[in-house]
Amino acid sequence: MSQYQHSDQALSDDECLRYSRHLLLKDLGEAGQLKLKHAQVLVIGMGGLGAPASLYLAAAGVGRLVLADFDEVDSSNLQRQVLYREGDIKQPKVESAKQHLQALNSNIQIRSVNRKMDAMLLAMEVAQADVVLDCSDNIATRYAVNQACVEAKVPLVSGAAVAFDGQLMVFDFRKAEQGCYHCLFPNASEQQLNCSNAGILGPVVGTIGSLQALETIKLITDIPSAQVGRFSSFDAHSLEWFHLSVNADANCPVCSNQKDKS
Repeated sequence: MSQYQHSDQALSDDECLRYSRHLLLKDLGEAGQLKLKHAQVLVIGMGGLGAPASLYLAAAGVGRLVLADFDEVDSSNLQRQVLYREGDIKQPKVESAKQHLQALNSNIQIRSVNRKMDAMLLAMEVAQADVVLDCSDNIATRYAVNQACVEAKVPLVSGAAVAFDGQLMVFDFRKAEQGCYHCLFPNASEQQLNCSNAGILGPVVGTIGSLQALETIKLITDIPSAQVGRFSSFDAHSLEWFHLSVNADANCPVCSNQKDKS
């Protein structure tokens, strides 16, 4: 996990004004804002989930954002991927995202990874992060990100959405007793239904992506969350949630060996 040394242990006057509504919060305050400023967050997938999540993280003052994706902006993305504009079509998502997020907050650092990450690069990027957001759209990536986070003991905030349904999971792998994505879905296969063939209502991914940003901020600032170690499913028709605790599988091939090492 990243450990950055900073000479500035207090917020500047401009930062105090910019984040004044955060500073009023008893659970966050200046100490929490400094934690955000000194944090590095990796966002994997800059689509419908990554777009709103990164907007809120940049606005919140997360000091270093790393954006990973290898796709280009398409006109069909604009219905839900609220970070992009018509002028971004056919441009790499991470480069367009970096430009818009930097325009929102010039005080933070943003780095783009415009390529498909292999296991070595993924492990390196995860190891440098304080929190990882899985905003991807396929099972293979979710499994790979989960394993990298387990091995590096880096918290993972995972989201998914299709049609009118959303999912949210938070795993804090700094805790030895924490289960993982593989414990919950040990034999998952690629979903037959996805946004491309089943559709997606824009505000659904906006809801899940915003909650991913919220849970990330809570992890960085040590605000307790009931979502850690829990799977939550959201039904946009009824606005109802279903919650399920994620129990660690003693025979999990991904996380059980890591627990033995801790």
